[in-house]
Amino acid sequence: MEGLVWLVPASIIVSVLVVIYLARDVLTRPVDRSANPADLIPAMQGLDAEDRSELFGRMSLNGDRIFDGATAFLQRQYRTIAWMAIVAAAFLAVLLLFFGENEAKGIEAGDLAWRTGVSFLVGAVLSGLSGVIGMIIAVRSNVRTASAATRSLGDALTIALRGGAVSGILIVGLSLLGVFMLFWLFGGFENPKVTPELIVGFGFGASFVALFAQLGGGIYTKAADVGADLVGKVEARLPEDDPRNPAVIADLVGDNVGDCAGRGADLFESTAAESIGAMILGVAVFKATGEDNIAWILFPLVVRSFGALASIVGLLVIRPDRVRNAQRALDVGYWTTAVLATVGMAISALVMLESWWFFLCGVIGILTSVAFVYITQYYTAFNRPVREIAEASRTGAATNIISGLAVGLENTAMPIIVISVALWASFQAGIQGFADLGITIGNFEAGVFGTAVGTMGMLMSAAYILAMDTFGPIADNAGGITEMAEAPEDVRDITDGLDAVGNTTKALTKGYAIGSAALAAFLLFSAYLETADLHSVDLSKVEVFIGAMLGGMLVFLFSSLAIRAVGRAAQAMIQEVRRQWREEPGIIEGTVEPNYSQAVDISTRSALREMIAPGLLAVIMPIVVGLVLRAEAEAALLMVGTIAGVLLATVMNNGGGAWDNAKKFIEAGHLRDEDGNPIGKGTDVHAASVVGDTVGDPFKDTAGPSLHVLVKLLSTITLVLAPVFI
Repeated sequence: MEGLVWLVPASIIVSVLVVIYLARDVLTRPVDRSANPADLIPAMQGLDAEDRSELFGRMSLNGDRIFDGATAFLQRQYRTIAWMAIVAAAFLAVLLLFFGENEAKGIEAGDLAWRTGVSFLVGAVLSGLSGVIGMIIAVRSNVRTASAATRSLGDALTIALRGGAVSGILIVGLSLLGVFMLFWLFGGFENPKVTPELIVGFGFGASFVALFAQLGGGIYTKAADVGADLVGKVEARLPEDDPRNPAVIADLVGDNVGDCAGRGADLFESTAAESIGAMILGVAVFKATGEDNIAWILFPLVVRSFGALASIVGLLVIRPDRVRNAQRALDVGYWTTAVLATVGMAISALVMLESWWFFLCGVIGILTSVAFVYITQYYTAFNRPVREIAEASRTGAATNIISGLAVGLENTAMPIIVISVALWASFQAGIQGFADLGITIGNFEAGVFGTAVGTMGMLMSAAYILAMDTFGPIADNAGGITEMAEAPEDVRDITDGLDAVGNTTKALTKGYAIGSAALAAFLLFSAYLETADLHSVDLSKVEVFIGAMLGGMLVFLFSSLAIRAVGRAAQAMIQEVRRQWREEPGIIEGTVEPNYSQAVDISTRSALREMIAPGLLAVIMPIVVGLVLRAEAEAALLMVGTIAGVLLATVMNNGGGAWDNAKKFIEAGHLRDEDGNPIGKGTDVHAASVVGDTVGDPFKDTAGPSLHVLVKLLSTITLVLAPVFI
């Protein structure tokens, strides 16, 4: 067992080394103006040397514009978040100092206050760092992916995936580093009974930064996207990423700050908070075993270390010279990761917990991950739901929206059934595991630990899933860069193919994130009951019932604020695009370059202003409920808020993804008229699908992903402040 614990720091070191290798590999790939024609696809070989040089030059210029816009936004955003995080850490420490003493567990208020404050800041810093570094590499990868598309599909796929892998592996590595380091520094190996509760602030800090990063990035990207689509595609009937559209650079920047930095912070806090929750539940087992086996507490970190190594192998098995189909290549990497994760789970469960039943719990989690990937793929790829929305576009935007809402509501069924089966099966397997070991522990505690093992199993593939997620905006940006550079059609066919796969992988990641949140909800709720010393939640008490209603209301009010923020910011973007076209007719004629920086600035200012209200609501409301209505009402808020959040996020994520791909289904020419001719871009049917897509944009890229963070933020706030609410 002791040897496996050393796997945690070893996996952290390996992750850092692999990140350095991948980042160096991507960044040293040139955007080569003097490329050897023999290495290029035939369409590029047909250009003369001067035209090729100018093409690569335009790619570099647009790549630099995207990089400058993304880094400028992140600098302003994280300065704002940093000040709020410092204030929040101070407030948290003061609150715990005066009200946080827990005599039953031997934790003094002063000790709890400073350790929680430090943990909060460490979680906030590492969460921000992981998102920023991953995004910077992703932004530098997009122009190199566009350049690689002039050579082959395999080269372009490899660069895009490796650029995304930097983010995925780094986030998992830093999450492991933060939790393991704080556990060790706070004396976890000497006093493991108390230490997990002293580091829950790490998860709260990560959640705090993730919420504002996801909100700000989501508002930015959708303000630009909605503005660019409604004015560019619907009004002016311009192609996507047309250089005459002033909002196009802001749109490409938004893909990075929303899908790279925002989602990176989201999954960072997911892995951190759920690991700490599982460690807290492990403390109860540790006590029941006579306090002689710390494996029950450290098991989550070891399992995630195996998962990180499995993801690294899965990413590296994809070879550019063997790629014929992008989706199939990514599937090979994913299944490699899943198989190796299963082997790692078997080793961890049998060596540390000494029971096949706990291995079964982990396998249930891994299979749940696979199920969510394919459920999301069914609802967002070119299958029955997407085709249904595309068909509804024949009769206008209204029927498109009605069909899209129906699909969004329908798709809650299968995920909830899968989660329910996984929870029940892992709960029962956990009970059997402790019975076989002869450990005397309550059935509830035993079953909950089984669900914790299942959650860790689902998180084992987090690095690979996040790599696929970041692959999406890299491919999207590469397509935009080739479009703006006016590359040959064959080059754009390669980037369009990657972009289509990237849209699916982004949707898969959102499904995976909400699936892990749903599976972990019971785990984190149980960890709160353990910390607050509660055994049940009685909804017949009026204050508890009120807490439950407030939890459901919080989810809907938060979503309303996030969606309204996108609407206001998009209006400003639409007005700016119209103003530029009106005042300078040469822009639409292609003789004058638009003022891209003005559109970027509008998105930046709007996002930073609009992210404050929903973010503060999510942080302040559970604190007020806990202080006024106390611990049991807070448990009801957590329980109902989590359930409502999971359901609404599923509606928004997959409904928005289906709307998006219904538009792409039409653009690809798959929808045909009565004579069998493809109905494509520039038609009224396509315009209706664009309207539906813009309705779904704030669903799938702002409110939906932010709800993932809200659900876990509620858990981390309640865990941190449980001593205050008692």
